[in-house]
Amino acid sequence: MTYPVPQGKPKANMKSMTEAENPGNAPFWKTKTLEEMTQTEWESLCDGCARCCLNKLEDWDTGAIVWTDVACELLDGTTCRCRDYANRTDSVPDCIQLTPAEVRTLTWLPPTCAYRLVRDGEDLAWWHPLISGSPETVHLAGISVSGRTVTEAGIEIEDYENHVVSWPEEWPEEALERPAQKA
Repeated sequence: MTYPVPQGKPKANMKSMTEAENPGNAPFWKTKTLEEMTQTEWESLCDGCARCCLNKLEDWDTGAIVWTDVACELLDGTTCRCRDYANRTDSVPDCIQLTPAEVRTLTWLPPTCAYRLVRDGEDLAWWHPLISGSPETVHLAGISVSGRTVTEAGIEIEDYENHVVSWPEEWPEEALERPAQKA
């Protein structure tokens, strides 16, 4: 399933609940640079979408990046979790471990990526687990790759071009506005 590309940025009502409920106590992602975050804060900034675990193709002549729905062999395509997170760079040598320096230079981070949003001075979206309090909202909002990937195991690199997709570069419509709160 692909989603239309919404025009503009996410709606302003995507403010952090923490900020709205207690404006004097801004969350760490609003008060610290990426480099100032603790390891725990850094890891919690990942929303668990697994879009960064998708294989990308680069045009050698232009440097243009295109996304595929071919996921890393270590990715659980349902939960969007790495099966061997602690050892992923040993198992998959080309796995890019995100660091503040990497986040500042990578051009392919998805527009929904919390690291990219914070880097660019934006707030986290309503579906981010740090805002919603639930790791499930990333799936409910259509942000995660859950159920939309194939594993790279058994797929020849020459066949990746048959798996090119555009949705990792897009904000799904359902992710733009926080759902109405139930009374």
